[in-house]
Amino acid sequence: PILDPCCGSRMMWFDKQDQRCLFSDLRTESHYLKDRGNLRHLEIHPDVRLDFTALPFTDDSFNLVVFDPPHLVRAGKKSWLAKKYGKLKLNTWEDDIRQGFNECMRVLKPNGTLIFKWNEEQIKLKDVLATIKYKPLFGNKRAKTHWLVFMKL
Repeated sequence: PILDPCCGSRMMWFDKQDQRCLFSDLRTESHYLKDRGNLRHLEIHPDVRLDFTALPFTDDSFNLVVFDPPHLVRAGKKSWLAKKYGKLKLNTWEDDIRQGFNECMRVLKPNGTLIFKWNEEQIKLKDVLATIKYKPLFGNKRAKTHWLVFMKL
């Protein structure tokens, strides 16, 4: 009943194997990252590989979609942040985010909920919201990482 189309290493999930969720991502990769002097193993192994801008599911398939797309547009090839979170293309990020929202809403059942997570270190949330046609119901407004809730009516 739940789709996470940009699951990455499932960092936000309490249960990284939650059977209620279809974990999906464009990437399948493993890395060892140095983080504060510690060597950490990063695994990105989705249940299904897919592009969040062209979801291979029928309309009205999921009760809940958790949309946490990459938020970086500037990061080096060896950047641990890019390996951890992925990277959007600088020239197409607006179209990619717009199409990703459209796809997430398309596969969401009527009255379903979309949770959107965004970090505005490089792209401001107001700029993201200006590119999409959906308005959030509520969310936080204080930190650089935002959580917003949308509902498909």
